[in-house]
Amino acid sequence: MKEERGPAPAPPTLVPQGLTVAISRQAGARGNSIARRLSRQLGWAIYDREMLTFMAQEDIASQLALPTDTDSTRAWANAYLAHLQATQQICGDELFLALVRVLLRLAAVGEVIIVGRGAGHILPPESVLHVRVVAPMADRVGYLSQWLRLPPEAAAHEVRRRDQRRADFLAAHYPHASTELDQYDLGLNSSRLGEEQCVDLIVTAIKQKMNRRRQSHSELAV
Repeated sequence: MKEERGPAPAPPTLVPQGLTVAISRQAGARGNSIARRLSRQLGWAIYDREMLTFMAQEDIASQLALPTDTDSTRAWANAYLAHLQATQQICGDELFLALVRVLLRLAAVGEVIIVGRGAGHILPPESVLHVRVVAPMADRVGYLSQWLRLPPEAAAHEVRRRDQRRADFLAAHYPHASTELDQYDLGLNSSRLGEEQCVDLIVTAIKQKMNRRRQSHSELAV
C-alpha cells in the first residue's frame, strides 16, 4: 500500500532582510575577478567554491558557527532547508546538505557575494540577485591560457572541462536548475562590457532590487 504524504511544508515566511549576490559564470568569463572587484566596492564578504566546501566540511565535523549566526538565522536556515528537501528542489549526500546549510546561513543575514555552487537557484528570489557572467569561447580560452600559462589547445580543454564539471554539479544536486538566462536576474557579457562596467551594472541592479523590496514591503504595510 502506497504511503500517503501530507502537503510539503511552506517556506518560512520571514525573508532575509539583506541581499545576497550569487554569481554563476562560464569558465574563463572572469566571474571570479568581477566578484572580487564587487567585494572591494561594496565591502561585502565573498565566498567561492573552495571556501564554501571547507566551511561545509567543518559544519559536519564541528557545527561551525559563522560570525553572523544568531538563533533566528539558524532557525530560518534549518526551516528553509527542510522546505527545499520536501519540495525536491535539492538532492545530495550529507556533505552537500551541509553546503546548502552554509549557503542559507550566509544568506539569512545577506550582504555577501557567493560565487558558484548554484546558490542563486535555491535562495529566495526576493533576497538574491542572481547573476550569470558569460563570454565568447575564444576570449575564455585566451584568458585561461594567460592565467594558467597553458597553450591554447590545453586551455580550450580546460574551459570545456570546467564548464562540464559545473553543469554536472547543477544536474546532480539541483533538479530544476539550468544555465538558461531566464533563470537569472542579470546576464552579463564580460568581453563586451569589461569587468568595471559589469560591476557597475551589478551595483545598479542591487539598488533597484532593494528599492523594489522596500516598495513591496511598504505596500503590504498599508
